Amino acid sequence: MRHVTGEQLARVDNPDPFASPAWRSPVCRTPEPVIWLVRLIRRAARVVLFAVRHPLAGTVAGLVAVTWLRAGRPGLAGLAGVALTALVLLRLIRPAWFARLVSGPARNRWRWWFYRRHWHAVLTIARLAPAYRGRVVVPVLGTVRASGCTDRVSVRLVSGQSPAGFAARAEGIAHGFRAYLCRIRSAAPGAVMPELVRRDALADPMPALPIPAVTDLRALPAGRREDGTPFAIRLRGTHLLIAGATGAGKGSCLWGLARAMLPAMAGGLVRICACDPKLMELAFGRALSDQYGRYAADPADIAGLLENAVGEMQARARRLAGKQRDHTPSPEHPFVAVLVDEIAFLTACQNDRKLKDRILAALATLTTQGRAAGYCVIAALQDPRKEVLSIRNLFPDKIALRLDEPAQVDMVLGDGARDRGAFCDEISADPRTGAGVAYMRLEAAPDPVRVRAAFVCDDDIGDMAAPCAAA
Repeated sequence: MRHVTGEQLARVDNPDPFASPAWRSPVCRTPEPVIWLVRLIRRAARVVLFAVRHPLAGTVAGLVAVTWLRAGRPGLAGLAGVALTALVLLRLIRPAWFARLVSGPARNRWRWWFYRRHWHAVLTIARLAPAYRGRVVVPVLGTVRASGCTDRVSVRLVSGQSPAGFAARAEGIAHGFRAYLCRIRSAAPGAVMPELVRRDALADPMPALPIPAVTDLRALPAGRREDGTPFAIRLRGTHLLIAGATGAGKGSCLWGLARAMLPAMAGGLVRICACDPKLMELAFGRALSDQYGRYAADPADIAGLLENAVGEMQARARRLAGKQRDHTPSPEHPFVAVLVDEIAFLTACQNDRKLKDRILAALATLTTQGRAAGYCVIAALQDPRKEVLSIRNLFPDKIALRLDEPAQVDMVLGDGARDRGAFCDEISADPRTGAGVAYMRLEAAPDPVRVRAAFVCDDDIGDMAAPCAAA
């Protein structure tokens, strides 16, 4: 081969005169000082980038370095003592800041390290790491948001994968990462967010929550979510369907909402219309309904109550037409909550066809027109079949407690709810571990959330209704 310089091309010698010429690019030797300069620039760029992305860590590292250079080991010991004292004071004075700035990021980082250690092995064994061109391609582990009970892990999928593939392997993922349960949430195109439950925050029943000082109809406290945060129900601007087998905890849901609305009832901002065909649930606190609304138990009386509510709702809509689109509760136009317990007795089990049609027509009118006028229907039932309640799709928000069959889950929460992790048919029938446990699906969020309603006992209901009975 003939030796050539910089910009020339080298032709490889070949003894065969008829062979095609083979060309090779020349090798340009870079001076060693240039190589060291490039490496130095790269290291400096990484340091600057780290300082920009992690300003707190960069500041701490710089402070430690300066202290070591100027004061040595005694200075570092004093700096550690000052830092520890500052953290303790921050934890005592501003616990929310401590959780957001210190404990939360530290927990997230610790859990990320845990998943990083087991990531390749678990996903390979679970058959979620496909082979492409002779090498294994593993989905990319992103950030981890950890709470006291659950971890939410962001994952970037391999090209060609789908969330359904992860959902089919959810049980293996849960066991691989030592979690009780794994649910796959859709995050964005090309990404999923597995939600892994490390500790069951809903294992023990909750006592009735304290009556709030102020009622917020967009977030009524009702219990606890699976991640340990408060469970709140929105009534303003929606309707709520509660389904569950006998003894599942529907009564606690109804009375929990009434308990949270009690301050607004006393202030004249909320009225209650209680429909109690079973005569055993809402009748226990009837004084509350009589004081702040109406109560009916006979099917004919219930039909009259619902039709009267429809008439008032339409009259209010006519008065507010052209003035406002969203209802704001006031003493003149209070928020009206229509509680219907055991709605199947008024529909599928009702022998009087005319009475049944009147009730269904009134409920359909309230659920289709009442949201903007400040009317909310809260219905509870055991059997979610369409023959029992043909208007179940008119309820935007739904809560499913313990159900008897897997097919009933999708009837209540919508198609695909069980595939997204709503295992209502697997909730324990033991009142201590299963009563009040439910899955909630909101209009704005298709993924079901596991919650547990606080248990409102007879004494709690009696304390709520006692002032009304005395008046």
